Amino acid sequence: MGDLEGKTVLVTGASRGIGAATARALSDAGANVALASRSGDDLGLPNVVARSGDVRDPSSLEQIARMAADKFGGIDAVVVNAGVGSYGPFLELSSEELEDMIDVNVKGAIYTIRAVLPYLLEAEGGGDIVTLASEAGRRGLPLEAVYCASKFAQIGFTRALDHELREAGVRCTNVAPGGVATDFAMGRGRTPDMPELAGMMTPEDVAEVVVFVLKRPRSHRILEVAFRPVTEPSMG
Repeated sequence: MGDLEGKTVLVTGASRGIGAATARALSDAGANVALASRSGDDLGLPNVVARSGDVRDPSSLEQIARMAADKFGGIDAVVVNAGVGSYGPFLELSSEELEDMIDVNVKGAIYTIRAVLPYLLEAEGGGDIVTLASEAGRRGLPLEAVYCASKFAQIGFTRALDHELREAGVRCTNVAPGGVATDFAMGRGRTPDMPELAGMMTPEDVAEVVVFVLKRPRSHRILEVAFRPVTEPSMG
């Protein structure tokens, strides 16, 4: 995409954590931002349209995509960020936790991209899809079986779309960070007193990578960015 000035980017899960940090970084880079979250918070950003909604509901995603395109004249990129996680032994996860991870992480990613893709195909100079996956989508990890499954699905979906959409001018990238210190999965396998949190990356670290990916010249595309904090042990 190159210069982000005046470009429009839709971000899901935008009210906190990585989503909010990414929205702020995009705004700082001069982009218009469309924010989709359950709260509908606009984060006090300039050049923003925000709407409350649920990525499990295709119609709410279609509505915010339409709002953004109407306000800013189109959509140039989407950051698929909304996600949930629950950690623990597989047999101890509740049915609600299982369904949440599949519905939000897998169906939510599919519905988000389906709602925005028509605008990306019409974007001047080409469009971008960035999926916030996870290191858990690249390797099977203990006590994260269903979360890993949902993130493997995201990575496979985005990689497949790259094959399908590249010649149409839409680039597809998986951003797969390791541990990030947010309230993600807090109370669902994470606790505030976990010592591991101290060595994790910040949401701003991840946002910087997303902006880097979107600013690459159209002459090339980045298929995957995987990165981990130095405190995180090697997983092979």
